[in-house]
Amino acid sequence: MIRFAEIITESRPTPFWTMLKQVGVTEVVGVLPRTPMDWRRAIIDNPWDYTPLAIYKEMVEEEGLTLTAIEDNPPMDRLRYGVAGADEEFEAVSTLIQNMGRLGIPIWCYNWAAAINWQRTSSRLRGRGGAIVSGYNHELVGMNPPPLMGAIDADTLWRTLERFLERIVPIAEKAGVKLAMHPDDPPMIPQIRGVARIMNSVTAFERLLAMVPSEVNGITLCQGNFTLMTDNLPRTIRELGSTGRVFFVHFRDVRGRAERFVETFIDEGQTDMLECMRAYHSVDFDGIMRTDHTPTLAGDDAEVPGYSTLGRLHALGYMAGLRDAVLSEDRSSQRNHV
Repeated sequence: MIRFAEIITESRPTPFWTMLKQVGVTEVVGVLPRTPMDWRRAIIDNPWDYTPLAIYKEMVEEEGLTLTAIEDNPPMDRLRYGVAGADEEFEAVSTLIQNMGRLGIPIWCYNWAAAINWQRTSSRLRGRGGAIVSGYNHELVGMNPPPLMGAIDADTLWRTLERFLERIVPIAEKAGVKLAMHPDDPPMIPQIRGVARIMNSVTAFERLLAMVPSEVNGITLCQGNFTLMTDNLPRTIRELGSTGRVFFVHFRDVRGRAERFVETFIDEGQTDMLECMRAYHSVDFDGIMRTDHTPTLAGDDAEVPGYSTLGRLHALGYMAGLRDAVLSEDRSSQRNHV
């Protein structure tokens, strides 16, 4: 069943949390509690330790919401680079996964983007009606020097990823936590500032699934990235979704190509979003789906670009309409076959 969730980044309840319930969304995606939720009850040490996570989950549940996923991670770059300190970072990730299992938080969204996470060159572009949107132009980035940790090649990243999965998958299996790899953002670019990007194609995700064939080793299908990887996103959704290992979806769209694109409203990008929703339904997608990188409307504000209140509510409403249309089509088809 297609279920909607929404990311919350605040350390305390906000009116947006109430709005989510009002529009029918009760599952949420959280980040690690890096600031104390309640100073009277705990002192935050490592936010992936049991107590801060437990207090965070309790706070979410007290607001009538369910914490379904964590989309955040302890420091992992030494793991990705395979250098001194990697074992200590692995232990932190292992602790996170075990604590998520104890607390019944079933999905962890992570990435293998070494040193350089998602990239945008502007968060103040103007979209439809003057809405504020983000975009990427590789020409503005390509000549910059490597980051502090230095350059790294694709073979090394594939080797460290395989080693990581071999170690973490058995822990995740025992904990009952699904590992949902997010693509590099932007995708399709071989390297940025000397740092290779490996999770940047459909083939790469097929390799990921084959590398450690476990029911917990899976995918965050971020459509804004995948639509730049393929000329037929609905077909890709069906192919990857048929494995049963797409656990999490970022339902969004862009316009352009990997080297230069802009974020768009969910109803004006280059992708057939209705056909995408049909594709998820056709493979019996049984994970969560959230909005992502929505434009900022007039009169609204986004502390983090792409995560304003009104933009996300618009996207959630559009998603609900698409889902209802697909379910209606399915019921009509079943009646016609009776």
